[in-house]
Amino acid sequence: MSLLVAIMDGFGLAMFLPLLQLVSNGSMATGERTGEMGFILEHIEAIGFRPDLTTVLLFLLMFFTLKGVARFGLDYYRVILQQRFANALRLRNLNLLVGASYGKFADAHSGTIQNTLSSEVVRVNQAYLNYFQLLQYLVMTIVYAVLAYLANPRFAAIVVVGGLLSNVAFKWINRTTRAASSAISRGMNVYQGLLIESVASFKYLKATGLLERFSRKVSTTIREAEAQQRRIGLMNAVTYAVREPLIVLVVVTAIFVQLMVFGEGIGLIILSLLFFYRALTSITAVQSCYNQFLGYSGSIGNLIAFTEEMKGGQEPPGSKPFTGLRDRIEVSHLDFRYRDKQVLKDLSVQINKYDTIGIAGESGSGKTTLVNLVTALLQPAAGMIRVDGVDVTEIVKEDYRRRIGYVTQEAQVFSGTIHDNVALWDGSDKNDEPVWEALRLAHAAEFVRSLPDGISTRIGINGINLSGGQRQRIAIARELYRKVDILILDEATSALDSQSEKLIQDNIDHLAGTLTLIVIAHRLSTLRKVDKIVFLRVGGDHEVDTFANLLKSSGDFRKMVALQAV
Repeated sequence: MSLLVAIMDGFGLAMFLPLLQLVSNGSMATGERTGEMGFILEHIEAIGFRPDLTTVLLFLLMFFTLKGVARFGLDYYRVILQQRFANALRLRNLNLLVGASYGKFADAHSGTIQNTLSSEVVRVNQAYLNYFQLLQYLVMTIVYAVLAYLANPRFAAIVVVGGLLSNVAFKWINRTTRAASSAISRGMNVYQGLLIESVASFKYLKATGLLERFSRKVSTTIREAEAQQRRIGLMNAVTYAVREPLIVLVVVTAIFVQLMVFGEGIGLIILSLLFFYRALTSITAVQSCYNQFLGYSGSIGNLIAFTEEMKGGQEPPGSKPFTGLRDRIEVSHLDFRYRDKQVLKDLSVQINKYDTIGIAGESGSGKTTLVNLVTALLQPAAGMIRVDGVDVTEIVKEDYRRRIGYVTQEAQVFSGTIHDNVALWDGSDKNDEPVWEALRLAHAAEFVRSLPDGISTRIGINGINLSGGQRQRIAIARELYRKVDILILDEATSALDSQSEKLIQDNIDHLAGTLTLIVIAHRLSTLRKVDKIVFLRVGGDHEVDTFANLLKSSGDFRKMVALQAV
């Protein structure tokens, strides 16, 4: 399409020379003045048109109209490709992130993820646009150079040499732009990470007067990135500023050589001069687009690095379908190390369907690690986890995890309404009854009804408009709404007041026997009625038994019970 644009423009320009000749002396331009471009006039005569002013004007209009149509097609096609490219980038990296293993995600920098999936995609898309334009102008440059050569070969050769020499001036600009672009990408990774942390920790930072100090750190990162952006802006400004003077310098030099050295008249090079002015404009546009492309090279490198990192950390999806827990989960001789630290050692426990299992132990003993292994988020160093007799690594992970509910100490709630948080945007807005049923089972219906907008009440960022106990009950309601087989409560009561803790404990007692419960608790009072307790010690030692038996047989467990006055 760029080729067609340039050819139509060239033919249109070629019509100016006979037009000027007709206006000045009433005769058509000769082949000597138009060079090899005379074939245009010859073909016009061959198809039956008289070479007069009307014919020249009509063909002049036709060529530039066709150029406009071709340019429209080119620009619209570029928009379509750009949109497809941006969508493909976003979806590919989102899918890679979704498919990444938990371990890979845990080691990643939150700012890099945020920056790559948002800002960097926009910048890389802009780089794609610049690259597309670069190719477009390069094609047009070649076409104009060929047309100029056809019009006057010697003059064309002089201008080409001058154009190549002038291009050397841009090498330093390109190096500076590339270095600044890489610095911007690194800075934006840090900035996005700090921004996420400041939003997540806003209450703490505000309450302790540390928000200003934190904002200064964010401001420093912003200023550093903006300084690099200024450097790129300066290089772009230099490129634009010197572009036209360089064009004129090359053209003037070529004309001087043609007139003074070779002694030829100006009339012989007029058409070639028109073509070369277009060609030099296009070649400097190529340089300008290339410099702008380099301004986003850091983003391209950042995106490629992120993509390769996520590709290397993809989780094996498994192949055996899972429709629900039928019998039991067996943990057999499980070992897990975190770097050089032994976390779990030769752990075996059987979790029957509808059992309530407690996991207890001091901080750092591996309570959450054990749950991460059961949910297949982590892989053991040795041992095996079987679900209904099937190795959990062979089960389709998404099928398995859809049957698991998870409520943590800091309940996961989202900025939206209570309905959104329970149904999680599953498209059930027209039927509130299942949401109310889940709220009732979670002992949350009463407080939700007391809110001004009921389940349409917006809870704010991280549920800031709700108390800790209310957030926990909303989180439990979401898992009950999903009708899971296995519900994991990870320190779900440890940060609550006595009244809220009692409500959550009532929930646990009410749910016992209706689904499989795994309860991680620091407060052992929560585990009095469970079927079995996995008591973990730092270093990997453990005991598995009922509350009453552990109280008799385990000195460490008995000591912990005594300290908590259970």
